[in-house]
Amino acid sequence: MNKELFEKGLSALGLKTEEETISKFARYSEMLREWNQKINLTAITDDDGITVKHFLDSLLPLKYVDISGGSLADIGTGAGFPGLPIKLAHPEVRLTLIDSLKKRINFLSAVCGELGVGADCVHGRAEELGRKELRDSFDTVVSRAVANMTALSEYCMPFVKPGGRFVALKSEGADAEIDAARPIIGSLGGRIAEIVKAPLPESDIVRKIVVIEKIKPTPDAFPRSAKKINRAGQKT
Repeated sequence: MNKELFEKGLSALGLKTEEETISKFARYSEMLREWNQKINLTAITDDDGITVKHFLDSLLPLKYVDISGGSLADIGTGAGFPGLPIKLAHPEVRLTLIDSLKKRINFLSAVCGELGVGADCVHGRAEELGRKELRDSFDTVVSRAVANMTALSEYCMPFVKPGGRFVALKSEGADAEIDAARPIIGSLGGRIAEIVKAPLPESDIVRKIVVIEKIKPTPDAFPRSAKKINRAGQKT
C-alpha cells in the first residue's frame, strides 16, 4: 500500500494508528495481491487504490459512528472490507466476517492468522445464517456490499440485536434507493437514524453512510429466500 497516502487519510479521518498496525495493513495488502492471482478477490490491485478505495473507505464510518467496542459482523465481506480494517483500527471489537464463498473465507482466515487478528470467519449465506444461531447476535452490523438497499437491509438486519444498529456504506447517488428501502427497514424492526454525507479522503468519492437503529426484533418471516429478497430489491 501507499503508506504516506494512508497516513494522510488517517489524519483526515481523525484516526491515530500505531506503526505496528500500519505494518499489518501493509501485510494485508500484500496478501490481497498474492491471493488475487489465484482467486478473484478484487479488481483494485494498485497501491493507491488499495490504500484509498479499500482501507480508507473501510475506515470512513469510524469518523461518524462509534464502533470502538462490542460485537461487529460484516455481511458479504468479500476480501474483508470494511470489517477487517475496522478491527485493525479497534482491536477490542469482537469481529465476525461472513461470506458465501468458501475461497474468500479461506483467504480471510489466512490473513487473520498471519496478522494475529482474532476474528470468526464464517462461510454461509446471509439469508440462512440470519435465521439460525447468528440471529440477533451483534451490536453492530456493517456492509458495503453492492446490493440494492432494500435487499441489503433484509440480508443484514436479522443479525442485529434489538438496540443495535446496521451501518451501510452506499454511493453518493443512493438517495432514491435508500428512500425506497424505508418500508422494508420498518418491517424488519428498524428505522433510519442518520444518513451521513461522507467524503472519502484522498479521492473525489463521496459516500452515503446509512445508520439504521433496530428498535424491535425482526419478525420470524424474515429473512426470506434469496430469490424473494433480490426480487424485492429489483422492484425498488
